[in-house]
Amino acid sequence: MSLDKSDVARIATLARIAVADAELATLARQLDGILHWIEQLNEVDTAGIEPMASVTGLGLPRRPDAVTDGGHAEKILANAPETAHGFFVVPKVVE
Repeated sequence: MSLDKSDVARIATLARIAVADAELATLARQLDGILHWIEQLNEVDTAGIEPMASVTGLGLPRRPDAVTDGGHAEKILANAPETAHGFFVVPKVVE
């Protein structure tokens, strides 16, 4: 696929990008190069190759989802300047 100045101007209009007329030829060459590269990638035979999320094939380390600390509500609330019914009391910020 080959792009010319009118194609680039149309693409710029659709993308709502202001492009000067002097830049259209340069952008046409650059976009044409990008499309040529994509055409080369489409020629690569990927049959039998499974998609992957990482090149290393390693997963993230996981830990069990278990509570390792807790049950100290009284000690935590002892640090608060004001508490009520087992909760922190904070000043009202929304009216």
